[in-house]
Parts: sequence; structure tokens; C-alpha cells
Amino acid sequence: MAGGAARAAVCVLWLLACLALPSGAAPRTRPAAAEVLYFTYSAGYRHKVVPESERILSKLGEESGRMRVTVSHDPAILDAARLARFDVVVFYTTGELPIDARQKRDLLAFVEDGKGFVGIHSASDTFYQWPEYGRMLGGYFDEHPWNQQVTVRVEDRRHPATRHLSRRLDIADEIYQFKDWSRADVHVLLRLDTASVDLAHPKVHRKDGDFALAWTRAQGRGRVFYTALGHRPEVWRDPRFQHLLLGAVQWAAGE
Repeated sequence: MAGGAARAAVCVLWLLACLALPSGAAPRTRPAAAEVLYFTYSAGYRHKVVPESERILSKLGEESGRMRVTVSHDPAILDAARLARFDVVVFYTTGELPIDARQKRDLLAFVEDGKGFVGIHSASDTFYQWPEYGRMLGGYFDEHPWNQQVTVRVEDRRHPATRHLSRRLDIADEIYQFKDWSRADVHVLLRLDTASVDLAHPKVHRKDGDFALAWTRAQGRGRVFYTALGHRPEVWRDPRFQHLLLGAVQWAAGE
């Protein structure tokens, strides 16, 4: 009897909730989990953190319930037929990936037709011989002057990837700078506080002092997110970085 009474009470509460909705409305349901391809192919330098990053991103998807992560190192997956099942492609890659011209068109079309692309760290150290990729991502890696603790400034705290952050954060990581990059072409979320580094380092090429560390941009009807962070294992284990990626994927998926 107690079990039946409890079930009846739940039904009554559900009915009352439905009656409280505007006419014609249905109870809100949680958005479906995004189907995510995490592609980790190293045609150049292979980061030691890659296997751990695969475990962490997959676990983050499972625990959050907001994304289902498929990890692949097979370049054959980057074609229209295989990409069709995914909402977002995430790259942690280096070098000239071994895909042909058709696959390049397929990947670009995937994004331009309304899907999402997320680049992490060395995704900007990829496809130098394919300029359309660099334009889609927003820029190319141009050395890393610093590998140390730095201060990061959050320029946009309203974005799903950054709204959990304070206005500044201190983090130890390998810090990239970029070429073929312009602030006018992207929406900057995070930037380096240059007071926390030595701008006289011989590998510093940018003279404007503008070192963005995360940004977004539109590509056709699709959404592109990139962050330069993610070199060190400690960064991947950091809940702040994990929530950054989760928010980035959800945003790229169109939520």
C-alpha cells in the first residue's frame, strides 16, 4: 500500500506541474547528449598527455551525461559518411594529417553545414599546408615562449565555456602564441596577462602583446571553439579546464 500511495502522489505532482505550464506546452526535457568525435592523431610531435586526455574527456562525457565521446586515431573516420553521426568534432592533433582532398572538403562542410568543431592546444599545430583549416580555426601555432605558471584573464564570463570562471585564474601550462590570427576575426574568451610572463623572451614574435588563449568564431552555419591550453596533465585534471571543455562542446553542438 505504501508503494502504491507514493506512486499516486508522484502522479498527482506531475499532473499539477503539467497544469501549471502555459497552454500547449510540454514538460521540459533535458537536451540529448551530443555525439562527439575526439580525434587524436599525431603526424608531428606526439603529446604525452594524449592517452590521459582521451580517458578524461570520455569520463567527463559519461559523468555529465551531456556528451557521448568516441575516441579515434583513424584518419578514415574523417569523411562525410562517418562524420554524419556526430554533432561535434574535437581535435588534439599535430602535423599534416594523412587525409585526402575529399576528406578535407568533407570536414569543412561538416562545420559549415551547422555542426561544431573544437580544437585543443596543438590543433593549431596542424594542417599548415591547408590554409582553409587555419582560417576555420582562427590561426596557427607560432612557437611557445613560456611553459610556466601564468595569469589568464577572462574576457567573456557569459559564454558556456567560461561562465564558471572568475575574472582571472592562475594556471601552469605551455603557452602558445599565434600567427595568421587577428582579434577582429574571432571572439576572444581568454587571454594571457602579459604582466605574468617575460615579454623579452627570444621566442616572442607578437609585438602587439595580444596573446589569446581561447576564442570562438562562426564558420558558415557552424561553430568553432579553440583553446591553447591543455599541454600538461595537471591542466586536464583541473576541474576548471574540464568544465571549459564541457561548455565548449555544448556550445559547439548548438545548445
